[in-house]
Amino acid sequence: MLKLINAGLGRTGTTSLQVALERLGFGECFHMFDIVGSEERLAQWERIVCDGKPADWKAVFDGYTSAVDGPCALYYPQMRETFPDAKVMLTVRDAEGWYRSTHDTLYQFAVRGAANPPEAGSRQARMGRLTNALVWNGLFEGRFSDKEFAIEVYHRHNQRVIDTVGRDNLLVWDVKQGWEPLCDFLGVAPPPGEDFPHVNDTESMLKVIRGMSGKAG
Repeated sequence: MLKLINAGLGRTGTTSLQVALERLGFGECFHMFDIVGSEERLAQWERIVCDGKPADWKAVFDGYTSAVDGPCALYYPQMRETFPDAKVMLTVRDAEGWYRSTHDTLYQFAVRGAANPPEAGSRQARMGRLTNALVWNGLFEGRFSDKEFAIEVYHRHNQRVIDTVGRDNLLVWDVKQGWEPLCDFLGVAPPPGEDFPHVNDTESMLKVIRGMSGKAG
């Protein structure tokens, strides 16, 4: 049963949030990497995103108590209908930094996939189909390379979350703020003497992408 949903887009500290939530005792936290690493979950999300099939959200998030990153940022309204008591967060960062990080990591994976299409039906091809439908051709309408447009979409998404959830029920949070606002929002104490985790920076993400592309380095 989900207790927390993060509606922030990728590259806004979602992996750091995942680690923090698990350290705070919020159990397993769903992340886009869970789709990458699981045939079952990839197939689930293909049916939802690519085929437009109705989602059984309790089945999709079975075993998880929180959800961040990837599809959650775009499907949070539907998820809230199933988990109405879940708290909602919006991870944010400065728009220029968000665009640069996304452009240099996730978007390059999409560009490489378009230039050198993987074998049809392969895991890489299916992930490309999913992320294109969800993000690049979906949210960004095939125009992510247009920086001004992409940043406009970023701001519009964040404002939509604020408007639909309501500021009284939402934590708008920058990872730089660390434990205090997060723990206050969740009503828990921070781990004693532990620095806030900062993981999955641009260089780390590039290593993941190289691994998914079968490239060394």
